[in-house]
Amino acid sequence: MSATDITLTGMVFCFLLLLIPVLISHHLNLKLIGSTLEGAFRMTVQLAFVGFFLTFVFELNNSMLNIVWVLIMVIVASYTVLKNSQLKYSSLIIPLVTAFAVTNVGMLLYFNSFVIGLDDLFEARYFIPIAGMVIGNSLRANIVGINDFCDQIQRNESRYLSSLSLGAEKYEALKPYLRKSLRNSIRPTLANMATVGIVFLPGMMTGQIIGGSSPLTAIEYQIAIMIAIYVATVMNVMLCVLILMYRGFDEYGTFRKDMLRGA
Repeated sequence: MSATDITLTGMVFCFLLLLIPVLISHHLNLKLIGSTLEGAFRMTVQLAFVGFFLTFVFELNNSMLNIVWVLIMVIVASYTVLKNSQLKYSSLIIPLVTAFAVTNVGMLLYFNSFVIGLDDLFEARYFIPIAGMVIGNSLRANIVGINDFCDQIQRNESRYLSSLSLGAEKYEALKPYLRKSLRNSIRPTLANMATVGIVFLPGMMTGQIIGGSSPLTAIEYQIAIMIAIYVATVMNVMLCVLILMYRGFDEYGTFRKDMLRGA
């Protein structure tokens, strides 16, 4: 049993739902009408392109092409993290791309090899969708973690420098801020893990059930992917903030404000 296809008429009715937030925005003067329409348009164009492209990729199922596509996802995710943080692109783009690749691709290979047990670790219909879920969650968490770390350092610079003057090593002085940033960045993922199945049914599980898989199979995959997402997110955020700790300070331990956009 396969999923019921959504007709063109059904998609029109779906887009008509956007009238609700548009009317609310107009009534309350939220100034979100343009952003809503632009976001819906960009989403539609991007997903249409990805849909056609992935159809081709899945049929071809070439390992090298699959790896290149995931690496493009990694680069775009790293760029997006910096775009939504206070940091200049030139300062951290290469280290962030490396951190994303090491943690997320490493998790993918482990997951496909030991959890699912695939013969072809780069099989397109597993490698690319799972990469999207893992990298997407790491992206959101890194935006929170990096911004939180930068904000903490700038707010508590005198306290941090005081710790250095009293003989603390740089890592020791920065560890409380690393701890808080990591905790704040992974809370949403932890909240999702704690409420999945009771409060909401995640996309992967829902998609598999609609696609014809048994609920038990869908649950097995969802448990596995949630654990993979959580572990990859923790490793990725910690590695990225550690990179910022060691690249974002000069030899005297002072935070390099020249790395900040607008500095």
